Amino acid sequence: QVAAALKEGRVTPTELCQRCLSLIKSTKFLNAYITVAEETALKQAEASEERYKKGQPLGVLDGIPIAVKDNFNTAGIETTCASNMLRGYISPYNATVVQKLLDQGAVLLGKTNLDEFAMGSGSTDGVFGPVRNPWSYSRQYKEKSVPKSHSEDKEPDWVITGGSSGGSAAAVSSFTCFAALGSDTGGSTRNPAAHCGVVGLKPTYGLISRHGLIPLVNSMDVPGILTRCVDDAAVVLGSLAGHDPKDSTTIQDNFKPFELPNLTDVSKLSIGIPKEYHAPGLSSEILTIWSKAADLFENAGAKVVEVSLPHTRYSIVCYHVLCTAEVASNMARFDGLEYGHRSDMNESTESMYAATRREGFNDVVRGRILSGNYFLLKQNYEKYFIKAQKVRRLIANDFVKVFRSGVDVLLTPTTLSDAAPYMEFIKEDNRTRSAQDDILTQAANMAGLPAINVPTALSERGLPVGLQFIGRSFQEQQLLTVAKWFEKQVQFPMIQLEEVKKHDHGVFLHQKSASFS
Repeated sequence: QVAAALKEGRVTPTELCQRCLSLIKSTKFLNAYITVAEETALKQAEASEERYKKGQPLGVLDGIPIAVKDNFNTAGIETTCASNMLRGYISPYNATVVQKLLDQGAVLLGKTNLDEFAMGSGSTDGVFGPVRNPWSYSRQYKEKSVPKSHSEDKEPDWVITGGSSGGSAAAVSSFTCFAALGSDTGGSTRNPAAHCGVVGLKPTYGLISRHGLIPLVNSMDVPGILTRCVDDAAVVLGSLAGHDPKDSTTIQDNFKPFELPNLTDVSKLSIGIPKEYHAPGLSSEILTIWSKAADLFENAGAKVVEVSLPHTRYSIVCYHVLCTAEVASNMARFDGLEYGHRSDMNESTESMYAATRREGFNDVVRGRILSGNYFLLKQNYEKYFIKAQKVRRLIANDFVKVFRSGVDVLLTPTTLSDAAPYMEFIKEDNRTRSAQDDILTQAANMAGLPAINVPTALSERGLPVGLQFIGRSFQEQQLLTVAKWFEKQVQFPMIQLEEVKKHDHGVFLHQKSASFS
């Protein structure tokens, strides 16, 4: 809709960019952005305006303000991974996905906050501080939250965004941009999307290039897409997907962008409900919403079947072994020699390495490096790493069998509960939290399958709850078509951001009409 507004001249790219930038300033308390590239963004918006005047926009994304998670390389703009290790690092090149967005004329507003090196599920562990969930300031949440003290001015506890792409999810949710890039290794795009009430798409492994995404787990990392509706996710996917000579794991075939049809008849669909996703710790509220969603499909004529993915219960342990092993390998590049932080310790090369890594990495990153190296020791390699690879194959085969049985799409919860208050969330350590929060999402990464979070309902606390659809490999069109139908049925309510209205009334209202007119 905003692309149409730009085309018809109802709003100019520069106006749109300025409105987003002033909204970023007025929502600074959310801590969604690490770097705001105001000057660059306004230049890009001006260039876009010229193209529109000549009637030659580069595509549907021309002039659209976007944000990018701060673990994608961006030429001329700092890339920190929310770590002291890369603070001040400016990459000489753009990640392929960033370049593709810029080639389409998108306006890059800035880089968003995350857990350090994307290791976490709360966006609370980065060196720039935690991200606050915009829903903490929504009318919906405030009405349901009774402050613990009786004084009127006491704010209810703010809640986390989920992670690790919490900055991107918060940016989209608070209207400061129209789409954002995240990364998804074990659920890092879908988890914050669920907590922030936005759409989060993790495409099939190999559909989108990883070149320029600072790696966490090479065999599972996928650039993720965060938008406010399913159609927008399809548009962004269309500009990003396809072969990249710089990434040998991308598909060889050409990708044809698609428009999503309006599905009216779901009677030919078969929706699988995996019984193993009724996991320990799943809140009764989410279970009810999941059941209602299954009923919704059934009542509309779809075939809803219970299916089994028997190796799901081993997946989180298996994920942990593989994840830390690859992390240990990937983090070896940060040694203080080529780029990033370098310690002043100069007694010897070894002491400089050690001091650099001690000063540059937080406890979470160091802990995962230690675990990974332990699993990769000669005496443990077979016992842990090779065994985990075999279990991963079994998990992938479970999905293959279910899809061969005629199931089109799987429907599962995305998270075990709605967003936790920050003070509650930090009581547990990162590893415990990540193990709980990734339980429903990481199997799709291990199998390389496409999955999407669709905001579904508000919890009793007035916070978003999302459900996840998992599709067949490279069948994004089918997955997104089903997700779009579901999105239309549930009519998820729009966030009512009191705080944003208070800060900048005019901007907020324009944003609302531009994106949801």
